[in-house]
Amino acid sequence: MTDAHDDATSFVPHLDARQRAMLAEMGVRVWAPRAEAVTAELAPAPVPEVSAPMAPPPVEPRPPAHPAPAAAPRAAPAAPAVAPAAPPTAAERLRPAGVAQMDWPALQAAVAGCEACGLCKTRRNTVFGVGDTRTDWMIVGEAPGENEDLQGEPFVGAAGQLLDNMLRAVGRTRSGEGTKGAYIANVLKCRPPANRNPQPQEVAQCEPYLARQVALVKPKIIVAMGRFAVQSLLRTEEPIGRLRGRVHRYEGVPVIVTYHPAYLLRTPADKAKAWEDLCLAMETAEGL
Repeated sequence: MTDAHDDATSFVPHLDARQRAMLAEMGVRVWAPRAEAVTAELAPAPVPEVSAPMAPPPVEPRPPAHPAPAAAPRAAPAAPAVAPAAPPTAAERLRPAGVAQMDWPALQAAVAGCEACGLCKTRRNTVFGVGDTRTDWMIVGEAPGENEDLQGEPFVGAAGQLLDNMLRAVGRTRSGEGTKGAYIANVLKCRPPANRNPQPQEVAQCEPYLARQVALVKPKIIVAMGRFAVQSLLRTEEPIGRLRGRVHRYEGVPVIVTYHPAYLLRTPADKAKAWEDLCLAMETAEGL
């Protein structure tokens, strides 16, 4: 006689739920009494215990080492103080006062003793100006070179010879003897070392001297030669090529822009343009 539970079912009376699940996975059916089976079916699956991380112990606030002082009452805002006048700069102290009222001897003496910028330390001579002080033409150049520094006169050497030829072509000389004259001056009165370009502060310190020379000459026309002369008089950074061919103004005086003679020696092809500029200067002066 065969036992009804031997073929596919085993009777194992005391198995817990985990053991029964393992046997079921192996394909073994387990018979259990009715009450035990119902209890196993109804019993919830065990939940694995998860240990919660330990909370850090509370940190008690530490009392401050020194208690903060009580806030002082806010004072009413004080009335703004009047700023004192700025003291004169070193350059203003070194350059004589009253340049705008000086006559020719006083102006020349002021230039000879000027120490308003560092060029006074390297110059041999100041280069004031030369020519006819009662003329209606004024030539303004840039700065003295080596020859000008040695002789104390503007536009000497090869560039000066070319300028003299240009003036003679329009019937003028720098002395004015036997013909119409011209007065010649530079923006800077001292030579920059190694003939470097003038610096803005140097131009600014010399500007009152040039302005007074223009006021004393009272020219009908100013011919500005070279980039720094043009930019100083016209307060512009435009290149000469864009300013040529037009009449500009400095303190009400017509200004004609042209190239510096030293540039023309290096670029002879532009001498024709310089001649056009001189012709425009003659036409402008004659029309006044």
